[in-house]
Amino acid sequence: MSQFPPAIFLMGPTASGKTGVAVELAQTLPVELISVDSALVYRDMDIGTAKPDAATLLRAPHHLIDIINPTEAYSAAAFRHDALRLMADITARGKIPLLVGGTMLYFKALREGLSDLPVADPAMRAELDAIIAAHGIAYLHAQLAEVDAETAARLSPNDTQRIQRAMEIYRLTGQPMSQLFRQQSEAAALPYDITSVALLPDDRAVLHRRIATRFEQMMEQGLVEELRRLRDKYPLYPELPAMRCVGYRQAWQFMEGEISQAQLVETGIIATRQLAKRQLTWLRSMPENIAIDCLADDLTQRVRDVLPL
Repeated sequence: MSQFPPAIFLMGPTASGKTGVAVELAQTLPVELISVDSALVYRDMDIGTAKPDAATLLRAPHHLIDIINPTEAYSAAAFRHDALRLMADITARGKIPLLVGGTMLYFKALREGLSDLPVADPAMRAELDAIIAAHGIAYLHAQLAEVDAETAARLSPNDTQRIQRAMEIYRLTGQPMSQLFRQQSEAAALPYDITSVALLPDDRAVLHRRIATRFEQMMEQGLVEELRRLRDKYPLYPELPAMRCVGYRQAWQFMEGEISQAQLVETGIIATRQLAKRQLTWLRSMPENIAIDCLADDLTQRVRDVLPL
C-alpha cells in the first residue's frame, strides 16, 4: 500500500471525450474534479472552449473553471499553485482529486515542478522581436528546433509568445528549456499516489472527424457572436493569451475581414487538429500513462477498470 493518498490524472487530446468520462466517474466515485485546461479558466468564453454547460457543472462541479477575465493571464506556475492547494483540500475532505484536461504543460508543471527559469530580459526580447519582424515567427521556430528540438516539436510554429520565450531562455542560459525542465529536483515530486490515464485514439482519422464536427457545431452555436459579445464587454486585442486560443483567433480574423467564414471553419479545424497532434506528442512521451482508446464504446468503464479504487 502506498504511503500517499490517491490522485487521478485523466488526459487526452481535444475531442477525446475527457470531460464526459470525468463527469460519469464523478457520479459513482468519491472524486472532485479539477480542470487542467488553459482556456477554461476564462470567464464568458464558453462556446469556443467547449466548456461544460451549466447542467453538466451542476452534476459534476469543476475547480479552476471561470476564474479569470479574458484580459488576464494565467501561467503554469499559477496552475501548479492552485492545483496543489485544491488537491490538499480535496484530500482533507476524504475525496480523491481527479484532474482532467488537455493542457499538457500544466500536467508537467504539476508533476515535475518548474525550473528556476531566468526572468524576462528586455534587451533580449527586443532582439528577438527584431528577428521576428524581419524574418517572421516561422524563422525563429526553425532556429529553436536547431537548439531545442523537443520544445520546438511541442509548440505551434505560430505560437509567438512561447517560441520567443523558449529561445530567450536558451540564449540567456545556454541550455534548452526542455533540459532545464528535466533538471527538476526530486523535491518537486507530488505527495500523491497518482494513476495517470491517457485517452488516445486508435484511429486518428476518427478523431479528426470528431474535431471537424465539433468545430462546425461551435459555429452553429454562435462562436462569432460570442466573440462579438466578448469584444463589447472587455478591452480585448488579438495578442492576448485568451484571444490566441484556437477558434477565437480565427473568429477574430473573420470579424476583421481578413478571412471568409469558410476560411474561418477551415483554418479553425486545421488549427484544432494541430493542437491535437501536439497533445498526442506530449502524451506519448509520458511512459507512466495508462493508454486507453478514446474511441471505445465502453470508454468510461475501461477507465474505471484501471483505477485502483
